[in-house]
Amino acid sequence: MRMLRWFCGHTRRDRVRNEVIRDRVGVAPIEEKLTQHRLRWFGHVQRRPPEAPVRNGVLELVDNVKRGRGRPKLTWAESVKRDLKDWNISKEIALDRSAWRLAINVPEP
Repeated sequence: MRMLRWFCGHTRRDRVRNEVIRDRVGVAPIEEKLTQHRLRWFGHVQRRPPEAPVRNGVLELVDNVKRGRGRPKLTWAESVKRDLKDWNISKEIALDRSAWRLAINVPEP
């Protein structure tokens, strides 16, 4: 946001909302872009063969690890599952690359 404010010639003291600046510059919200990149990587992993190292390292859960106190950390798989649910996307679409790209695309305003 600092760079976008600089583009527009505003500072934090001007108290211009982030949404206004993003609309002027034509940039999508960073949360949506992060979700798009996370889902893009998920599609890449899903299209790999089951014996691929990236598939073994990312999708396997380790059961015998003792977690610390407090709320458990959000895992990558849990965040992807949440993103798929929020965007109403089935993970079977990931096998078709062109349909997957259309499903996860975040257009720039």
